[in-house]
Amino acid sequence: MLSNHYYDGLVEAGCDEAGRGCLAGSVYAAAVILPPDYENELLNDSKQLTERRRYLLREQIERDAVAWAVGIVTAEEIDKINILNASILAMHRALDQLQVRPEAVIVDGNRFKPYAPQGQDPLPYTTIVKGDGKFLSIAAASILAKTYRDDYMNRLAEEYPMYDWLKNKGYPTKKHREAIRQYGISPYHRKSYNLLGTGELSLDFAP
Repeated sequence: MLSNHYYDGLVEAGCDEAGRGCLAGSVYAAAVILPPDYENELLNDSKQLTERRRYLLREQIERDAVAWAVGIVTAEEIDKINILNASILAMHRALDQLQVRPEAVIVDGNRFKPYAPQGQDPLPYTTIVKGDGKFLSIAAASILAKTYRDDYMNRLAEEYPMYDWLKNKGYPTKKHREAIRQYGISPYHRKSYNLLGTGELSLDFAP
């Protein structure tokens, strides 16, 4: 059973991201504030769930959450500031959009930067390795980030079907890399990544 909260007595937002390891597309992050006594035994790390279960849980999270939001950082921004900074920026953007102000933040993983709402002091925060399998709000954030990013990659796949994004969602599969080798890159590829898996970058754009 996942825990309700890390900070006693504070309005706590859980954060997680999706798409860090992808060769293409934006990185997405979500921030979720759940009710203090929230229970949902189906909630777990999004990677442990089927696609159907993730979308079912997304509806429940959006219905039940005190507040939720999704933040996005584009491939172009990733190339400028690197993926670690981009992932943290996406979380900050999600936190910025929350309709209820959190008093503390818990984050999946081991890296974060202090988050200060506009004109206020930075909030207390804690990073938690494998937090999406330990805390409900982080698990909820992982599901929102994953499903909204999947929706986005499915839309891009209609524009560039050759990369098999419907299946790989931008991750470095063999078929994805073979398509980059054959067609070059799209405007959505992350040029700072090792796109071919060989150490060389392919900077030609697909038509």
